[in-house]
Amino acid sequence: MTDYKEEQHNELEALESIYPEEFSIISNEDPICFKMCIKAFNEKTEDFPEIVAKVDIQFTYVENYPDAIPLIEVSSNEILTDENVQELEELMLKEAEENLGMVMVFTLVSSAQEKLQEFVDNIKKGMEEEKRRREKEEEEREKKKFTGTPVTKENFLEWREKFNAEMSEMKKKTRNVLLIPKSKITGRELFEQDEKMILSDAAFIDSTDVDVEVDESLFQDIDDLELDDEEFKD
Repeated sequence: MTDYKEEQHNELEALESIYPEEFSIISNEDPICFKMCIKAFNEKTEDFPEIVAKVDIQFTYVENYPDAIPLIEVSSNEILTDENVQELEELMLKEAEENLGMVMVFTLVSSAQEKLQEFVDNIKKGMEEEKRRREKEEEEREKKKFTGTPVTKENFLEWREKFNAEMSEMKKKTRNVLLIPKSKITGRELFEQDEKMILSDAAFIDSTDVDVEVDESLFQDIDDLELDDEEFKD
């Protein structure tokens, strides 16, 4: 006949020896209850903070353990989701069923430890993917600043039609200007069109320091010219 009490006490001593920091007894009285505190982590890097997942697994022996599955309760810190906790519980229950008849807490804790590390690795992987996604979005935004509208057949034809219309209008205005007869523009109209011309001569004289010299010899024989009074008047 199996001595369940002896097997249970022997397992407790072994667990306390293997996990001196993780193991803590809750009750030595029937039903015997104890807790295993396990954790998994990824170290802090320049790009990511330290990720630490902690889980408390409480085991309560039933009377005929290890021929029956012990009661298992799992609690964790905020790093894990409720789905993660449920997955841990289901994993250990499955392991317990496969190990009925043998003391199994060490096996269950080892499987939970591996799964916990898997959760942490997945959390870091998700953070890395999110970082790459943000970097890619930022890169795309920067590219758009230096990228024009791609040329397609449709937008090229639209641009050409608009360009031809603008050129046609420009040519029409130029042709209308060229057709205005110069003889129709009087001197007064010219001055009215450009007020700067009113002071152009004065500005020219004021802007030069060159003295104007008159050659008087050119006018010495003016009296010898035979001009009619009428021609002189003209």
